[in-house]
Amino acid sequence: MTMISVPDVPAIELGEQEKAPGKPNRARTIGVVAVGAALVTAVNVTAAVYLYRGVNDLRAMEARLEQLGQFEQRIGTRIDTVNNGFQSRFETLDRQLQASFGQINGSLAKLEQGQPVATEAETPRAPEPGFAGTTVAEASAVENPAEPDNASPMFKRKVAPPGPNPPYQRIQQADGKVYYKKIN
Repeated sequence: MTMISVPDVPAIELGEQEKAPGKPNRARTIGVVAVGAALVTAVNVTAAVYLYRGVNDLRAMEARLEQLGQFEQRIGTRIDTVNNGFQSRFETLDRQLQASFGQINGSLAKLEQGQPVATEAETPRAPEPGFAGTTVAEASAVENPAEPDNASPMFKRKVAPPGPNPPYQRIQQADGKVYYKKIN
């Protein structure tokens, strides 16, 4: 090998090698890769923490939803109990009302036939004189019927017969709920 030496050009030292203009430094490449890996690790750790918190919140919500379902069942059974209580009271009142209407209808039938009506609940009272042939004006002119010297008759209230009862159909469903439907 031949060496050309030019006295005007400085000599190249073999200990220091200059980098080629397009070649990157290895230390810089390793630093960039390390910073990128640290950044990806930080993102992964943050995502793992949020995922862990989300899973815990989801478990807590599922537990609350189970409690809500149990609460709904308890409320449903209590509502059914109250509904059954009201329905039984309604049926009892309905039976009593029907019995009273039957009693009233029987009394009206006896009155129409001219027979006296005596009920067990009534206490015997003094007979009240009738207002046959008196007008409202004459009856209102009566001062006080409780006075002994004035024996004027008192008004008797005429009871209107009850109208026909609309029939109802009792519908009980499989879940125990009872409904009443008007039959036309």
